[in-house]
Order: sequence, then C-alpha cells, then structure tokens
Amino acid sequence: MKEIIGRKMGMTEVFAQDGTMYAVTVVEVLPNVVTQVKTVEKDGYDALQVGFEEKKESKVNKAEKGHFEKAGVKATKVLKEVKGDELAGYKVGDSLKADLFKAGDVVDVIGVSKGRGYAGVIKRWGHKIGPKGHGSGYHRGQGSFANNGRNNARVIPGKKMSGHHGNLSSTILNLKVVETNAEKNYILIKGSVPGAKKSLIKIRSAIKTQLGHPEVIKELVEVKGE
Repeated sequence: MKEIIGRKMGMTEVFAQDGTMYAVTVVEVLPNVVTQVKTVEKDGYDALQVGFEEKKESKVNKAEKGHFEKAGVKATKVLKEVKGDELAGYKVGDSLKADLFKAGDVVDVIGVSKGRGYAGVIKRWGHKIGPKGHGSGYHRGQGSFANNGRNNARVIPGKKMSGHHGNLSSTILNLKVVETNAEKNYILIKGSVPGAKKSLIKIRSAIKTQLGHPEVIKELVEVKGE
C-alpha cells in the first residue's frame, strides 16, 4: 500500500500501441516533501506528513515557520498525511514523486466532488419526475412525507430530500495508471476522477484489488484456520 497527493488538471486522450484511444485524467504530482514521520510509539499510528507545493515566505505564519524549520524543508501550501507499508523507509526531507506508481498499477482516487449548490430531489437523488400534462399539479416535488400512519408527526431521519448537492468526499475505485513521469511531475489515470480542475486529490493503491489478490486470500484463510 502507498499513497501520494496530486492536483487534478483536466482530461485528455492518449493512444495505445494498438491504436486504442483512452480518455485519461492528467494529475500534476509535485514532489511530496516529508515534513514529519508519525509512529505508533509516539502518535498511535504510522503515517507520513507531506507538504505539497511551495509557499511564499511572506505567507507563512510563525507556527508554520517553526514546523518547517524543524523539518529542515521549505514551507508548503498544503500539509496532508499519507499511509502505506511501502512508505515505511522514508525520512524527513525525502520526497515522494510521480514514479511512486508505475504504468499498469490499479489505484483508488479520493477527492472532493464538485459542489452543485441547492438541488431538488430529481437532480440530487434521481427521483422520478411527475406527469407533464397541464392538468397535473405535481412535477418536480419531493412527494409525500407520510410514513404509513406510523409517527406522522415528524420526518424520519435519513429521508431523501432537497438540499446541498455535492462538495463531499468521493472515492473512485480500481482505476488504472496509464503513464507516470517523475521529470515532468504528472500521472495519467484512465477514466475520470472526483473534483473540479485544480482541486487536490489523493492517489492510493487499490484496496479491493489488494484484498482480492490470491496471496492475500491465502493469508486470510490461514488466519481463520479454514
């Protein structure tokens, strides 16, 4: 398992050697500088705190300045935590680059979905629209709030209603890495990923693919004693 922070730049097309065209997302992966190493003994868990994209000195406050000076690295705009067994050997000052992943790797991408403002149930939840005839008084409403006579004095929590749509953490599973380039700091991922252009995303090794690997299944069976 491994993770890295990047920025979604947009989508384009690439062609395979056999002429097949793929729609890919271009992710800018600037060097993720390790600013702190967290351990089980001190922090209760293993992780790396990494910085993404350099920050102007005039924008750095005293607390941030002390933190970065202690690590001996330049100040960054973003601080995030990444985890993974393959990141155990990194130390403060090291950098995670785009070549952490290779072409053909299967990854999960985590980002914040586009915010779509206040939306009705048709757009937000995909509810069916009402009759479009002129005599109908119902078109895009939320429908009945009744509960079959049970506790009709209130709305049951969890009911799908209109409200703020999007702007939530979203994960797309099992996407394929098409190309990586550590010199030009980019990763091409087949398909679309969550978020708007220029938004930050996290790329990690695919969890479900790892769990479904024959060696992992064998270990789980041995642990259960089956």
